[in-house]
Amino acid sequence: MKINAVEIRPGNILEYEGGIWRAVKIQHTQPGKGGAYMQVEMKNLIDGRKNNVRFRSAESLEKVRLETTDFQFLFREGDQLTFMDKINYEQITLDAGILGDAAAFLQDGMDVVMELWEERPISVQLPDTIEALIVEADAVVKGQTASSSYKPAILENGVRVMVPPHIGAGTRIVVDVYEQTYVRRAD
Repeated sequence: MKINAVEIRPGNILEYEGGIWRAVKIQHTQPGKGGAYMQVEMKNLIDGRKNNVRFRSAESLEKVRLETTDFQFLFREGDQLTFMDKINYEQITLDAGILGDAAAFLQDGMDVVMELWEERPISVQLPDTIEALIVEADAVVKGQTASSSYKPAILENGVRVMVPPHIGAGTRIVVDVYEQTYVRRAD
């Protein structure tokens, strides 16, 4: 589907220079002299490269629709992650780098959504939040509870997050996977 450069929005998947790119940031500029243009920061979904591209407003690009499929995470073996298609039970193994920092939050049996382009996995989306156990938390400093201060804590998967002073080791909390931040205490 062809779209004009002014219709590009963050998150759009575009075909550009023979590759598949996700628009990360956009900025529409109308200089006093010359034509308007879109400054687009894009990330290549195949190899992870980033690129800043300037498109004239009249230019058109191909917008790509990715196929999404439900998968279940099975296990990790070194840097390789194994997922199972929930419909036909086929297994697929991917490099952990495709998930970036979110790979630390994968849990056995977790349901994920995989985006495919021409039958090839491009990205894996985890749930926005997960429950995790705090295994280590700093002690509360007296007098620090009056302000909205946070202290460092380490989760069972080794990720370090900032938590409120009243949260201690052994507490289950809800964590935002992509921001790696404390959301609330788990029920």
